[in-house]
Amino acid sequence: MLVAWGVTSGGGGGSRDDGKSGGSDPVESITPGPSGSGPAISQQPGGRDESGENGGSGGSAGSDGGAGASSGGASDGASPDGTSTGGAGTAGSGTGGGGTAGQQVPAGSPLPECKPAAVRLSLRTKVSYGPDDRPKFELIAKNTSSATCKADLGPKSAVLTVTEAGGEDDDPIWSSKDCPAAAGPLFLKVPAGATVIHTVDWNRTLSAPGCATPPAGKAGPGTYLLEAKTPGEAVQRASFVLAKD
Repeated sequence: MLVAWGVTSGGGGGSRDDGKSGGSDPVESITPGPSGSGPAISQQPGGRDESGENGGSGGSAGSDGGAGASSGGASDGASPDGTSTGGAGTAGSGTGGGGTAGQQVPAGSPLPECKPAAVRLSLRTKVSYGPDDRPKFELIAKNTSSATCKADLGPKSAVLTVTEAGGEDDDPIWSSKDCPAAAGPLFLKVPAGATVIHTVDWNRTLSAPGCATPPAGKAGPGTYLLEAKTPGEAVQRASFVLAKD
């Protein structure tokens, strides 16, 4: 009976051995525990991503700020690009761009006269005129100072001349000072930082100094040179064409 009990106990031990190997199952079931730590690890990169997004936002903000600066520069630059010749279909020199018709003020106006250093003058005209068109010449005055002043753009102060290009004679065929309708000054108000335009129409007739009798006829088809001379300013030049019929 003792022997039989021992054999039976040994079998139980075998069952316990099976249980041991079965007991290792809980250990294997624990191994997912570390994988359970996986979500914590994946959450940490998630946190870094969020901070990265914040940093990315800051980075894009910096990019936007940079773009604003560059567009501001482009705007500023754009201001230097305004000193080129006029837009399409125009020719000229100096300050092109926009502006408004100047407001005439009396010579006795309390406004001070514009100093040459404070006002930039330029000249503009179309590239070509048809046979029935009257050429228009634009004198453009830009006040670069911080004070409003008056500029004399009259025909004797701002002298416009037209010369035939390639002609045998270099003398102008027309000048605004030869026989102006009004001999006195023509003062225009130029607000601080603003641009005003004074337009002169030419009916293609010729002129002679001192209102002398000019040559008969009108300017014919061809290329002509236009100049504007004002005291203390460089000569402004442009060219235009009077087209054939």
